[in-house]
Amino acid sequence: MMLRTALTIAKKDLYSEFKTKQVLGTMVIFAGLVILVLSFAFDPANSTTRAVIPGAVWIIIVFSGILGLNRSLISEQRNDTMHGLLIAPMEASSIYLGKFLANFAMIMIVEIVSIPFLFLLFDFKITGSIPYFILVLFIGSFGFIAIGTFLAALASNSKSSEMLLPLLLFPITTPVLIGVTQATKIILTNMDQLPSAIAWMQMVAAYDVIFFVLCFLLIEYVLEV
Repeated sequence: MMLRTALTIAKKDLYSEFKTKQVLGTMVIFAGLVILVLSFAFDPANSTTRAVIPGAVWIIIVFSGILGLNRSLISEQRNDTMHGLLIAPMEASSIYLGKFLANFAMIMIVEIVSIPFLFLLFDFKITGSIPYFILVLFIGSFGFIAIGTFLAALASNSKSSEMLLPLLLFPITTPVLIGVTQATKIILTNMDQLPSAIAWMQMVAAYDVIFFVLCFLLIEYVLEV
C-alpha cells in the first residue's frame, strides 16, 4: 500500500514535469552550461584534463540536483497541495518515498543526457569499467537524493528555502561526495586500484542506507512542522 501510494505520487510529479518541462529543462540546461564552462577552463586536448573529469561528473550531478530538489517541495507549498497530501489517508513516509523516486528519476535523466556529452566534448575514453561506473553513479545519486529530498522538505517551510537547502545539504552529503568522487576517479582511470574503489563504494552505500532509513522515519515530524 505504501509503495503503491509512493508510486502514484512519483507518477504525478513526473507527469506534471514532463508536461511543463520547467525543472528538468532547467537542470539539463544548467548541466550543459557547466560542461561548456569547464571545456573553456580546461583544454580538452590536454592529457592532464583527465584528472578533472571525475570531479566534473559530480559537480554536474550535485548542482543540477539542487535545482530539482528545491522545486520538488516548494511547488507543493505554493499550490497548498502539501496540506491535501498530509490530510489524505496515507502515511507521511509515502510522500517522502514518492518525492524521492521522482527526484531520483529526474537526476538519472540528467546524467544520461549530460555525462555522455561531457565525455564527448572532452574526448574522454573510459579505460576502466562501465558497469562499475554506472554502479557508483547509482549509489552516489541515491544517497544525495535521499538526503536532499528530506532536507528539501525541511527547508520548504522557510522563506529562504533556496538558500537554506544548500547550507544543510553540503555538510551532510560531504562523505557521500568524497567517496563517490574517489571511486569514480579510480574506476574511470586506474582499475589497478579497484579494491580501493570498492571500499569507497561500500562506505557510501552504508551511509546511504543509514540516512535513508533515518529520513524515512523522521519525515512525518518534518512535514507536520
